[in-house]
Amino acid sequence: MIDNPYLTIDRLIIGDIYTSDELMENLLMLCDRFGSRFAGSTMEREAAEYMKEKMESYGLSNVVLEPVNYNGWQRGEVILKIVEPVERSVPCITLPHSPAADISGYIVDVGQGSPVEFDNLADEIAGRIVLTTSHTYPNGSKRWIHRNEKFGRSVLAGALGFIFVNHYPGYGPATGGIGYDNPQSGAALIPGLSVAMEDGAFIQRLLKRHGAVKVHLQSSDINEPATSWNVIADLPGKLGADGLIMLGCHYDGHDISQGAADPASGTVALLEAARVLSQYAPDLPFTIRFALWSAEEIGLIGSSQYVQQHAHELDQVRFYLNMDMAGAMDPQDIILNEWPVLESLFKKWRDEMVLDFAVGQSLNAHSDHYPFMLAGVPTGGIGSLNSSKGGRGYGHTKYDTVDKVKLRGMREAAAFAARLALRMAAERDWPVQRRSEEDVKKVLDSPDYREEIEFYERLNAYYRQNIT
Repeated sequence: MIDNPYLTIDRLIIGDIYTSDELMENLLMLCDRFGSRFAGSTMEREAAEYMKEKMESYGLSNVVLEPVNYNGWQRGEVILKIVEPVERSVPCITLPHSPAADISGYIVDVGQGSPVEFDNLADEIAGRIVLTTSHTYPNGSKRWIHRNEKFGRSVLAGALGFIFVNHYPGYGPATGGIGYDNPQSGAALIPGLSVAMEDGAFIQRLLKRHGAVKVHLQSSDINEPATSWNVIADLPGKLGADGLIMLGCHYDGHDISQGAADPASGTVALLEAARVLSQYAPDLPFTIRFALWSAEEIGLIGSSQYVQQHAHELDQVRFYLNMDMAGAMDPQDIILNEWPVLESLFKKWRDEMVLDFAVGQSLNAHSDHYPFMLAGVPTGGIGSLNSSKGGRGYGHTKYDTVDKVKLRGMREAAAFAARLALRMAAERDWPVQRRSEEDVKKVLDSPDYREEIEFYERLNAYYRQNIT
């Protein structure tokens, strides 16, 4: 048996989490009371105020709402009509930050949207409307090809518009941001729509039978300045500013759904971890900071602004643990963002906690750990190392509702995060320090990440040249 100096606190934490209804009550409030909590909405603001009050009631310190100002988006009306070779209306939604539009054009089908497929059709995309699917590992790709990359490749190739086809049957259109946050305008350069798998398949059949399909797209979305709020709270450590552990998860969802699994299952797990740590571990050496991020779904905006505004504190951050949709992860593992030195420490804790989880190394640019990683902060998150590569399922659709989320999974995530944070905040000899800018570049300049990084560098340069 491994000696466990935290055994008593572990048992108090686990026992409380598994016998309390606080976690489910918070989920119901966030989803049933505040709905989607879409960035910049009244419901998002009310959710932020609710969570602030909760953090204060848990006895945490320095609980604040930090404003996040950015270029927001409001959904308008949208019409998509096939005008050749038949006339047919197609149900659709616009993607966040899509501009108001009134265009007509011919469809070019790039399949699942892998980089190879885009390259093979490069000469056919300019002046046409790209059709692609939501497959996250298209045609055997070894890495995740995000919606934003497919949209960006369409922009760089001169597309007139973008149609995103959900590859799951029965879930309807899948949403997701396509904007570029900048001081002038957050609007995407071309309109982007999403359609259900069944409607995308109909368009593909028309293409196969007739060789050409022309559509007309009309939309009235609004891009304008908006404000959201990060919710920040501390469990102060005895050594003050000498060290800082951060647990973070976004709380904003998409306007078409409750966002129960993504992100609220992780949001409420973080709140629960904060509650039990404040109650049972109030005298730790190092501070634990709990951060609930805004505007993640439309560009990691809340966490990115925090990193910029708190740059003077980043040297103190020992570790940032991301909990995006952690309560819906199965299994729940630890994914370190290329910090091999930390792997043995987490495995030691795994044995000490008598908990079955894997520890691995990986990195992606599509959740709130990424701004911290780019700033050199040691980062990782609760995720599934062996999860399906198929895609999001009901995520980012109107069916991401409370009934999809299991109480057991949220409890496991809350206990997991709390027990890890307890150990990170009590560890005297932390084995890593913040990376330099040069060391961050070395991590990204590896075969696993180089293609994606180089693509986004080209896309960002294009945006800077074309947004005035």
